[in-house]
This record gives sequence, structure tokens and C-alpha cells, in this order.
Amino acid sequence: MTNIILAAIAGFACAAICFILYLNVKKNNTLTAAREDARRIIDEATKDSQRKVKEAELEAKDKVYQARQEFERQSRDQRKELQQVERRLNQREEKMDRRTQQLEQAENRLKNQEQSLTQKEKKIEEKNQAAEALVQEQQRKLEEVAGLTADQAKKDLIKSMEQDARMDAAQIVKRIEEEAREQANNQAKYVLASTMQRIASDVVMEQTVSVVDLPSDEMKGRIIGREGRNIRALEMAAGVDLIIDDTPEAVTISCFDPLRRELARMALERLITDGRIHPARIEEIVQKVRAELDSRILEEGEAAAFELGIPDLHIEIIKHLGRLRYRTSYGQSVLQHSKEVAQLSARLALEIKADVNVARRAGLLHDIGKAIDREMEGSHLELGVQMLRKYGESESVIHAMECHHGDVEPRTVEAVLVTIADALSAARPGARREALESYVRRLEKLEGIANDFKGVSKAYAIQAGRELRIIVESTKINDAEAMWLSKDVARRIEQEVQYPGQIKVMVIRETRAVDYAK
Repeated sequence: MTNIILAAIAGFACAAICFILYLNVKKNNTLTAAREDARRIIDEATKDSQRKVKEAELEAKDKVYQARQEFERQSRDQRKELQQVERRLNQREEKMDRRTQQLEQAENRLKNQEQSLTQKEKKIEEKNQAAEALVQEQQRKLEEVAGLTADQAKKDLIKSMEQDARMDAAQIVKRIEEEAREQANNQAKYVLASTMQRIASDVVMEQTVSVVDLPSDEMKGRIIGREGRNIRALEMAAGVDLIIDDTPEAVTISCFDPLRRELARMALERLITDGRIHPARIEEIVQKVRAELDSRILEEGEAAAFELGIPDLHIEIIKHLGRLRYRTSYGQSVLQHSKEVAQLSARLALEIKADVNVARRAGLLHDIGKAIDREMEGSHLELGVQMLRKYGESESVIHAMECHHGDVEPRTVEAVLVTIADALSAARPGARREALESYVRRLEKLEGIANDFKGVSKAYAIQAGRELRIIVESTKINDAEAMWLSKDVARRIEQEVQYPGQIKVMVIRETRAVDYAK
């Protein structure tokens, strides 16, 4: 047992010794590997540090080289700039030297000129003194010969020059006045022409009779009635004359008052449609139609005011304005004429920068008195002024309205424009009735008068007879004779022809040179 224990202890001791030896060997190996790793790390660190030092040295050398290159470049640029500055300074210095030389030369020339001028002034002064002495001597001799003093001769000379200047000034003033008058006429013609071309008006011709179509001739007997009682009732109720003649299927209503004529026409058409024609029914229809006609009159007035952009008229003025639709002057509708005058007045006012609203309003209302001049005493101007004042129209509109016939002297531009527009609307061709035969005869008479004179080749009456254009033979009539021909023709027209407004006589003389290339 003891041997076993000893053997076990010996084995354990051997094992421990072996394990200790193993640990020593392993420790030695580890130390050796660690020393090798440390040595290797130190070597690598040494190499890396040497490499970085070399790189730093190279980079420092490169930066030093670049800095040296940049310094050298800047130095070169600065040297170039300095050289340029030095060159410019040298140039300026040379210019200054040249200018200094030029100034010195100019100063020398001025000194020489000054000396020369001083000498010339002395000579001129001497000559002036000699001339004054001669003038005084001559003046003394002239006074002795003429028996006039210098002051008297001066006054006579001034008086003569003043007369000459007055004559020249008078001629200049006359020429300027003629040019101004010609320019004013041209400007006025341009304004009127540019205004009238914007107004496109229909030719409205009214008649003093109206014709009502009948469904058959049998209706004539029913309209006449037993012993003519129906026709008498209609004539009395409407205030018109009914003409029933042989005209087939038609009845003519005659009356100078278009309002009453329109009333009778509407009533008669209503009776024909209704079929019941007797005195009581006629009076009833006439009353109804009269009420409808009053409404239509108001509508006509409102339409005219709305068309012209004047919505603030008094209701009574609008009613009387509508009545002008059924009032004629020389066959021309007064309402249509009033609208034309309003449009022309507004256009003219716009052209010359006048008050457009006043001109348009006065143009529309200038004949408003004609709506009541057949019912009240007084001219349509007086009645129109009273009406406008009664219903609150402005004095500027009233003044422009009352001046359109020349009874009142115009004080405003708008009054003159309304007068011009009224004349244009009334005098334009076709606005008012003129028999075709008399119109044609008048034109033929004008051309015949011109053709009676010697040397006239052709004559044309144009612009509705308001211009007579005469073409003369240039070989028989010269320029002076052409001027006298226009005056002679105008005088003869004044003596032999009746015409509205004025007639322009234009004589045309031209010379034509003709040859042929063969």
C-alpha cells in the first residue's frame, strides 16, 4: 500500500514537473513570438515614419517650388505693370513737353498779334478821326446846300422809313390773314367732312297722305255708311279727310298733321279688322287708338333719348320729343332731323374739344317747340325755350337751342355747332322734298348756262347741284380768262336760277402735250 502511495506521489510529481516544463516551453515560445511581433511592428513603424518623412520632405519641396514659381510669376507681372506705368509716364511727359512747346509758340503768336492789333487800332483810330472830320465837313456842306439841319433830315428819313415799314407790314399782315383764313377754311372743311362721313342717316321723307289697303272694294261702302254717316263720324273723331275714289281696294287719308293722320290710319285698320263699323264703334276705337298712340309717342321719345345716350330727360320733354315723330318740316321728319342734328353736333364738338354733352342735348331739343307750336301761340323757338326752362334744362343747353335760326347771337361754341349741324341736316341732298322734275330741270339749267359761254368744252353739275364743274379749252381761254369765266357764270346763275344755299363754280383749264414714239 505504501509503495502504491509512493508510486502515485512519484507519478504526480513527474506529471507536475512535466506540466511545469511544458508551461516554461510555451512561455518561452510566446515571448519569442511577442518579441518577433514587437520587432516587426517596430520595423514597420520605422519604415512608415521614414516613408512619411520622405513624403513630407517631398511635399515641402514641392510647395517651396510652387511658392517660388508663384513669386517669380507675380514678380514678372509686377515688373510688366511697372514697365507699362513707366512707359505711360514717359508718353505723358513727352505730350506735356509738346504741349508746353505749343503753348509757348501760341503765346508768342498772340504777343505778335497783340502788337499788330495795337498798331492797327492806332491806325483805325486815326482814320476814324479823319473820317469824322470829313463827315462833319460834308454835313456842314450838305446843310449849307440843302438848307436842312441834321435833325430835320433824320426826322424826314425816319418818317419815310416808317411809311415804308407800314406798307410792308400791311402787306405781310394781309398775306398772313389770307393764309390764316385759307387754313381756317380748310380746317373747317376737314372737321365737317370727317364729322359728316361718320353719320350714316337714312333719307326719311314724309307724306301728307296715308293709304290704307282694303280687303275688297265692298269695304268702301261700309266705311261710307248709310248717307255717309260712318265716314263723317271718322273724319270728325280723327280730324282728317277720307278720300274714297276709284282707286281699287284703297282709301286715302289726307291731313297736314301727321299725328291725326296716323290716328285715323290706325283706327281705320282696326275697324276693318273688327268688321263692326258704325258711329259709336268708330268713336270707341278712336279713343282706344288715341291712348295707344300716346303710349307709342312716349316709346318713340324714350327710344330717341336712349339712342343718343341722354336718359335723364324730363318725362314731359320725352313725350313732346316723341310727338316730333309725327311732325314734318318740308317733308322731313322732325324727330329724325333732331337726332341727326344731335349726332352731328356731338361729332363736331368732339372734333374741336367742345362740350359734347351740351352740344348733343341742345341738338336733340333744338326743335322741341314744334311739338306744340300748332296748339299754342308763339314761334317754336319761344315755345321750346319756355318748355326747357319749365322742366329744368340748363341755360347752356337753352342758349345753344335758341340760337340755331340766328335769332339770338351765339355766345358759346356749342351754340354755333348746333346751328351748323341744323343747316347740314336740313340742306343735305334728299333730306327734304324736292320734285324730281324741278331738280332735273335745275341741273340742266346750270349746265346750259355754262355751255353758253365761249371756250367751254364740257360742263357737269355734281353734288346734287351744289357744284358746277366747267372744263374749258386751253387753246381758247387762258388762266386770267378762266378766272373771269367762273365769276361770269356765277353772276348769271344768281340772276337766272333759284336754288337753296350756294353753288360752287369751278373752272378747270389744263394743257396736255402728246407725242408718239415710232
